[in-house]
Amino acid sequence: MATEARRSYIAYDPLGTVLAVMPWNFPFWQVFRFAAPALMAGNCVLLKHASNVPQCAEAIEQLFQAAGFPPGVFRWLRVSSEQAEGLIADPRVHAVTLTGSEQAGRRVASLAGASLKKTVLELGGSDPFVVLADADLEVAASAAVAARFRNNGQSCIAAKRFVLLEAIADDFLALFRPKVEALRIGDPLREETQLGPMARADLRMQLHRQVTESIRLGAKALCGCEPIKGPGQFYRPSILDRVRPGMPVFDDEVFGPAAALIRVRDEAEALAVANNHRYALGASVWSRDPATGELFARHLQGGAVTVNEQVHSDPRLPFGGVKNSGYGRELGQAGIREFVNVRSVWLT
Repeated sequence: MATEARRSYIAYDPLGTVLAVMPWNFPFWQVFRFAAPALMAGNCVLLKHASNVPQCAEAIEQLFQAAGFPPGVFRWLRVSSEQAEGLIADPRVHAVTLTGSEQAGRRVASLAGASLKKTVLELGGSDPFVVLADADLEVAASAAVAARFRNNGQSCIAAKRFVLLEAIADDFLALFRPKVEALRIGDPLREETQLGPMARADLRMQLHRQVTESIRLGAKALCGCEPIKGPGQFYRPSILDRVRPGMPVFDDEVFGPAAALIRVRDEAEALAVANNHRYALGASVWSRDPATGELFARHLQGGAVTVNEQVHSDPRLPFGGVKNSGYGRELGQAGIREFVNVRSVWLT
């Protein structure tokens, strides 16, 4: 770098050991998404995985060992959440990353802040899926089903709030609803299954409370909106229409197979509704005109915005959120540089 020095440059030095607190819903990808950039930067990793996926954590550690990583560079810890909190203050831990709930993010950020340690937080989301008047509705409706019901609706970057211009709302719904109702529910180990059970009983109960309270406040139940009786935590794929702010399916993260439809007058209201949320992880907009879509996307809040595509994480691009969806980035060059000391070196 050109300065008055005889030579000057920027060094990107690893911080040391990064404690990673990871979730259950994508138990392999979430870990690799963090671990690969952190290890590339020269750090070591301690993994505290979700308590219901211990065999995934063990398998990941074995993969790193089989790949030839030095002993101790990647270690899985069988510890409780309370024990993990104690590790944050340990001087041998130099930084912390968490993918999880907003509540968990606040707790980890508080503990790490008390020790002045760097954190990256990837938290909840309530991604808007905005369908403009000129959108290809068949394409948008098909993508909407995949975007909302992936992993049984249990995804932070799933589309959750469907913002529809009134001029095309009924036409979109006429395409979207049959596709939702046709989803094949069953054993997730069977290839033909499209929607499996939710992960836990408490999560299904929480979803049903959000749905029923929203209906009480005026949302219109179009399909589903109830648990399926029998073994397994199954919930019928659901659509709620006429959703508005103040209802749980709008205000909170809906972590299950339920889609909230919000009707708006014009593009200005669509943008306001899409951005009117404490979460801002990702967002998508659908339009036949690439220029219109890109202009609209530039004004959407979030760490990732897409035009005529579902929100997803790509190893080549940084991933993360803003507002209550967290801060910091994984993946891409930005992800590699999250857990480094950016050091200026000046030689006279």
